[in-house]
Amino acid sequence: MANNIPTPATVSAGVPTHAQNSLGKTTINDGVVAKVAGIAARESRGVYALGGGAARALGAIKEVVSGVDQAQGISVEVGETQVAVDVTIVAEYPAPLQDVADGVRSAVIRAIESIVGMEVAEVNVTVNDVHLPSDDKEDDSEARVQ
Repeated sequence: MANNIPTPATVSAGVPTHAQNSLGKTTINDGVVAKVAGIAARESRGVYALGGGAARALGAIKEVVSGVDQAQGISVEVGETQVAVDVTIVAEYPAPLQDVADGVRSAVIRAIESIVGMEVAEVNVTVNDVHLPSDDKEDDSEARVQ
C-alpha cells in the first residue's frame, strides 16, 4: 500500500522549512515555528508572560498596533531535521519555578513535534522575572491617577 502522507518538514539552517510529496511542496518559515512554540509556552500553567523586560515593553507597543506577538520571548534555531528553542518567561508567583519550566518545555516539544512535524533537540527555559499579584493592583491604581 503506497503511503501518500507527507514526510516531516526539513530545512537547511536559516532557510524556510520545506516538505515535498507527490501532491506538492509545503514551506514552513522559522517564524511560524517560533509562533507555535510561543503559543504553547504562553498557555502553560504558571506562565504570566513571555520575554524579558525590553521584549515585553516592545511587545506592549506591538500589541496596541497589531495584536499579541505570539513569538515574543522565543528564539528558534531550525536545522535540517531538528529544532532548538530558547524561551524566556515571567512566572506567576508562587508557582514552583522548576515545575513551570518543565511544563513549558513539555508543551513546546509537544506542539512543535505534532504541529510542525520536526524533532525538538532542546528547549532552554529562562525565568526572567516573577509576577506578583500585587503588581496588577499597583498598575490599576497608577492607571486611575491622571
